[in-house]
Amino acid sequence: MTKAELYQKACMLPLLPGVYIIRDKADEIIYIGKAKRLRIRVSQYFREGVPHDNKVTQMIAHAFSFDVIVCQSEFEALVLEASQIKAHTPKYNILLKDGKGYSYVKITKEEWPRLSFALQKDDDGAEYIGPYTSSFAAREMAESAMDAFLLPRCNRRFPQDIGKGRPCLNAHIGKCMGVCSGKIRCEDYNQAVKGAIHLIRYGKKDIIKTLTRRMEEASERLEFETAALLRDQIAAITKVTEGQKVVVDESLEMDVVALAGTPDSACVAVLRYRQGRLTDKREFVFHDRSDLEEIREEFLPRYYLDDEEIPKVIAVDALPADADALRQALSEKRGSEVQLYEPQRGDKARLVEMAHTNAVERLARERGRTAREQKLLDELAQVLGLPEAPKRIESYDISNWGDGTSVCGMVVFRDGKPSKADYRRFKMRTVAGTDDYASLAETVSRRAGEYVSRTAAGETTGFAEKPDLLLMDGGRGQVNAAKEALLGTPLADVPLYGMVKDNHHRTRAIVDGEGQEIAINMNRGTFTFITNIQDETHRFANAYRKQQMRQKSYSSTLVQIPGVGPKLAKALMNQFGSVGAVRAAEPEALAQTPGVGDKLAAEIYAWFRREEAGE
Repeated sequence: MTKAELYQKACMLPLLPGVYIIRDKADEIIYIGKAKRLRIRVSQYFREGVPHDNKVTQMIAHAFSFDVIVCQSEFEALVLEASQIKAHTPKYNILLKDGKGYSYVKITKEEWPRLSFALQKDDDGAEYIGPYTSSFAAREMAESAMDAFLLPRCNRRFPQDIGKGRPCLNAHIGKCMGVCSGKIRCEDYNQAVKGAIHLIRYGKKDIIKTLTRRMEEASERLEFETAALLRDQIAAITKVTEGQKVVVDESLEMDVVALAGTPDSACVAVLRYRQGRLTDKREFVFHDRSDLEEIREEFLPRYYLDDEEIPKVIAVDALPADADALRQALSEKRGSEVQLYEPQRGDKARLVEMAHTNAVERLARERGRTAREQKLLDELAQVLGLPEAPKRIESYDISNWGDGTSVCGMVVFRDGKPSKADYRRFKMRTVAGTDDYASLAETVSRRAGEYVSRTAAGETTGFAEKPDLLLMDGGRGQVNAAKEALLGTPLADVPLYGMVKDNHHRTRAIVDGEGQEIAINMNRGTFTFITNIQDETHRFANAYRKQQMRQKSYSSTLVQIPGVGPKLAKALMNQFGSVGAVRAAEPEALAQTPGVGDKLAAEIYAWFRREEAGE
């Protein structure tokens, strides 16, 4: 449908609340929104002369059809919109990525649980507290909880290593309860872990009162070792928390949200206060978006109704148009009343101003970073004689080892920055032996094939994006091999160069297919930029090769066990993570691995025991 036809269709919609779903020519959902009055909201998108920011303009340009779902109330529309966005993740809805990796506190699920800091959330059955945007804060939280409850940090496994060897230094200096000594009951240990989790989630709150009561009860039962352990925990908690500054009322659980914008981007800053202290900060930058009212109206339900922890109080710099419906939705999800309001004066108003300042500062950093990177790309285009600065740069490096196996790493730089979501790894399928030229040719040929198939399927991201510049780690031979492989493909016209290193493995120059070197050491910015790309590609390819080598080595160790083939070896590695963990596992744990029953688990356990005994 044309834009005029879409406008005519929108004018026929009712003046009722509901959700609208916009699709492109491929029938893919590209945007989902809610409206208090469907006719007014949807018609605004397609009426001539109505101004929109860049991202909405792009969405309208790709719109081909739309559907609507009429709801009974604005609240019902808000909840439905949130669930539909979560299910379909449309391209032009805001994506809640704040540009940082998330960190967690991990608690394993076992008889003697272990608490640790984790950079990612794995599907391993463990409990994860988070996410936290500050890895330093998450690490400090885990360390403080372990300090407070004297939890072990060593690599010993319990109960297997209880009573084996002397307690470590931490136990001697009072930083660990000394589980390995055999003097700590499993029940007391699990109580300590629960206390540590409580401390992380809620602060010290009533934990000291609970521990004091348990200490007194243990003393009355003449369980003096348990009472002493609880006494030490109380002292450690007091020491850990006494230096933390309370900012607002200690009983308050509150988020503070503020927005800031420029003509072409916006930022939302969220400050999280728990137990009266600032515990975390998150910032979300939206490029090509400038309408703060629309962003606020879309952001708040997306953020809080999409599995985010909902606090009792949410203080904002301005209320969204659907504030009443949002309050109702937040309260229903939390299970108790949520206060959503705009503070006008006092401490909370100052905290909102602080959140706004953080959003402004983040945008300033983004503008400065973008300007520097654009300058580098312009300089690179000038050095290489490109018609315009390359937005998407793909770099390739082959890594191989002694048995003739090769892999290739593909690294992508988007707008001058590494785009790790676009990194790809290739195993050679047709190349026999160590042949860098043939391996590179196979890789770029497969890359071109992916471009053809993905674009034919209507995709627009990832492999469906055409690069503006191709870089190969190597000289004229690598460049010629790649160019020949790309002949006749849609990527044949993409500028392609090699990155040459000197005898000390440092970037020396860029080389074209004719073998002509382009010196870059006179352009400091270009030299540093190309060096970073080459180093990152080399690192990524080597990391993949080492991973493959480890997996091959591990599998070869496990397949020596009678009854364990490559498939079961892989299953054991996925279950336990390392051969050492498989070796230390009890038969009951081994039997939980898919494909490993009680009988084989006993045989695996016995095989490792015979190996340890030298039989």
